[in-house]
Amino acid sequence: MPNPNERVELIAATAVELIADRGLRGLTHRAVDEAAGLPPGSTSYHARTRLRLIETALTWLVDQEERDTMSLLRQMRGDRAEVARLAARFLRASVTRDRKRSLARYELALEAGRNPELREIYDRLGERFRAMLDELMVALGSPTPRRHTRAFLGWIDGTLFDSLAGVGAAAPLGEEELRAMASAVLDGLLDADPAHGG
Repeated sequence: MPNPNERVELIAATAVELIADRGLRGLTHRAVDEAAGLPPGSTSYHARTRLRLIETALTWLVDQEERDTMSLLRQMRGDRAEVARLAARFLRASVTRDRKRSLARYELALEAGRNPELREIYDRLGERFRAMLDELMVALGSPTPRRHTRAFLGWIDGTLFDSLAGVGAAAPLGEEELRAMASAVLDGLLDADPAHGG
């Protein structure tokens, strides 16, 4: 039998899988218990309300993405080529190995748009990524790091959505194509004339 921390981890990971497979309508305490092979009532013991269950899943999701990918950004120091390679690897993994996590993240983002309580949680956790990317943009020489972070994340999210749910899902881009695109986006942002709002 898993210890309490392991059980919460199992509940969160299972909730994310269910969200990816069934959407948020398919996320119930009972469904998590059944899918995780836990005794009835286990999930409701650790996450009393539906919002708390969603928050548990979202927090776990952010922690996983931060640990697996975004923490690597902290090691980058002013090398655009390396950042482009990392962005390409992140996007490729998000469409393949981590596809379910990516789908769950989009489901949660849409729900946050309808639920003010979840919006606050989603924004607070998402700010962790933006803060890390702000630091990276500063290291890359950006005079307006928050603007460049938003633009680069916009490209990443747009490319990811296209590869998961858009027309591009029929033929997702390979890592080398993604690296070339990421490099072009970074060059376009960072080499723009500051007088023109770069």
